[in-house]
This record gives sequence, structure tokens and C-alpha cells, in this order.
Amino acid sequence: MARTPIIAGNWKMFKTVSEAVSFFNEAKGGAEVEGVESVICAPFTTLPALVEAAKGTKIAIGAQNLHFEDNGAYTGEVSGVMLADLGVKYVIVGHSERRAYFGETDEIVNKKVAAAFKHGLTPILCVGEKLEEREAGETKNVCKVQTEGGLKGLTAEQAAETVIAYEPIWAIGTGKSSTAEDAEDVIAYIREVVAGLYDQATADAVRIQYGGSVKPANVKEYLGQANIDGALVGGASLEPASYIALVEGAK
Repeated sequence: MARTPIIAGNWKMFKTVSEAVSFFNEAKGGAEVEGVESVICAPFTTLPALVEAAKGTKIAIGAQNLHFEDNGAYTGEVSGVMLADLGVKYVIVGHSERRAYFGETDEIVNKKVAAAFKHGLTPILCVGEKLEEREAGETKNVCKVQTEGGLKGLTAEQAAETVIAYEPIWAIGTGKSSTAEDAEDVIAYIREVVAGLYDQATADAVRIQYGGSVKPANVKEYLGQANIDGALVGGASLEPASYIALVEGAK
């Protein structure tokens, strides 16, 4: 099965509304490449302006988080209802920074994945090991537990629609990156985990990205691997020219 490559920029806590719109106006056109899906996951405050700017383009807009409840006394949180109302298509769930700084467990991540599907959003489910886990030879086990935890309760159809992002935590924003061969080995294993949970057809359909110091200079090397279907990119997605080069590199 041919899987459409997907490049998703994760802006993290960067860009005001005016900066976001300026970026988009520079990136559109160049970042609309036939056969590649382009996504920008931006801060909540910029989403309405970006959704408006993206109308008529091939670039999808995503959020970086959501709460698993539809509404309630959760000060400072944003729900799937609110994101769907904006016209957002994707949402990052379980990013390592959410897990590390905000205490998100596999159970919480799973509830968020379910909430995304409930409201017609496509989750980008992040999994990945810490440096000490890697050094202890626990990489695959950590990814298995997080993948199984994140997908728990989903139908095969929902699992196939989920985008999984393998992000070794030690490679995020550090300049270090897993080799393409190492990333391929882990991502092929994650696909085996999905096959074990569902079936081979589901595993063949699910798109699995690599994330962790991906840049225009190395994106082709990663996407040249049989099981790597895209990249979730932080710093290198913040400049229009760099983001365009990443999308072009996924062709």
C-alpha cells in the first residue's frame, strides 16, 4: 500500500498571530507539493488566523494538544469541540514535552486520542524513549508500551488513520539524531506492534513519522527508508524556506 508522506511542523511555543500569518503567506505555494501532505501544528492563539489563511491551499492546520473532556472546569485547557469548531484537522497528542513537563501518562494520552477521533480530528500520536532507556536497551519496549497504550480501544479503521510519530527524546532539539537505519529499525518494529494489535492491513496503512532534529539536509535520508512515512519537525519548521525544503525533500 502506498502511504502518502506527511511533513508536520510543530511550532511549539513560538510565533504571534502576525508572525504566523506572515510565515504562511511565504510558505504557501512552495509547501504545496503533489503527493506530500503538509501540516502546520501551531499555538492555540494562532489557529483561527491560520485556518483562514489555509483556505484554498493544500496545507492542513493542526493543534499541539487538546483536553480529553469536551468542556468543564479545566482552566487554561482547550477541547476537541473547540478545535473542531475552528476547522483544525490534526492534533499532536502525547508529545514528549507534554509527558515530561505536564505529567501526561499513557492513560491520559489514550483519552486524548479518543477525544480527537470523537471530534473528527486526526491525532499525531508521539512515542519515544529517553536517553537512559535507550542506553538500557529499552527502546523497543518503551515504544511498544506507549503505542499500545495510545491506541487502546480504537477500531482498526481509527488506528489506520492515526499518524504515529517516533521521537527519541534524546534527539529532540539537541542537534543529535537517530541514524536513518536506527529510526527505520524502531519504526518497522512499531508497525509490527500495530499488526499485532490489529492486522497486517492496518499496520500497512498507518503512517509513522520520525521526529528528532530533522532538517532539510537529512530529511531525504529518513524518508528514503521503507517504513518512515514523514517527519514531525520542530526548529527546522519555523522558517518558511526551511519548511518548504522539508516538504520538497519528502517527494
